[in-house]
Amino acid sequence: MTKPVDVGDAEFQASVLDSDVPVLVDFWAEWCGPCKMIAPVVDELSDEFEGKVKFTKLNVDFNPQTSAKYGVRSIPTLLIFKGGAPVDQVVGAVPKSVLQQRLEKAIG
Repeated sequence: MTKPVDVGDAEFQASVLDSDVPVLVDFWAEWCGPCKMIAPVVDELSDEFEGKVKFTKLNVDFNPQTSAKYGVRSIPTLLIFKGGAPVDQVVGAVPKSVLQQRLEKAIG
């Protein structure tokens, strides 16, 4: 099973912005209930989209620069990056089908 990779402010450029494939970044925090609800969905999708989309997690408590740069005000926020820029955003715990559709769109 492929797990999302933890990224922080320091490696965000290399891991996310410089990626050859679309990247989903899960902005989360340990104390966030909805973040814990959506985590298993993100894990499942990381298996389904293996090789097509890179999955990462960014803890907002430890990485305030990146969170602020992309205007993350509530969590969970899932941003999809393609070609070094955000192309889609999902805020809150949403059904798996919603994320699947957004990821398909980013790949296509």
